[in-house]
Amino acid sequence: MAGGQGSDDLFDSILLADERFRGEGYQEGFERGTQRGLRDGRRHGASHGARLSSEMSFYHGFAVTWKCLLQQKTDEKSRKRVKALEALLGLIMNSHLDDPQSVKLQEDTEKLRAKFRQVCSMLSVPTDFKEYVRTAEKTSF
Repeated sequence: MAGGQGSDDLFDSILLADERFRGEGYQEGFERGTQRGLRDGRRHGASHGARLSSEMSFYHGFAVTWKCLLQQKTDEKSRKRVKALEALLGLIMNSHLDDPQSVKLQEDTEKLRAKFRQVCSMLSVPTDFKEYVRTAEKTSF
């Protein structure tokens, strides 16, 4: 019977080794996955943040430029347009764009986009931000 018990010990040690290696493998995989997830998350966040920043910077430049063009005009239509442009600039200045953790970021962004579309409609200009970027990329000096 002594031989039988030895084989049980050997079998138990094999099972324990298998469980230990499986646990170590899981832990190593979990740590690597966590590191990769953080790295990929940072890259995605930086890319998304850059696009949002570019979009909002465009809105700001657009509003400042049109405001300068219309400020000298005194007709009622131009005054309404300037007021709408000032409202767009006010939304940009008071938004939570500098805080990516803000719960109001999405809401502020949607309000800005809606105001931009409204201003574009008042000015009779296209509202597609991507079209402006493509045009600017083709322009050479």
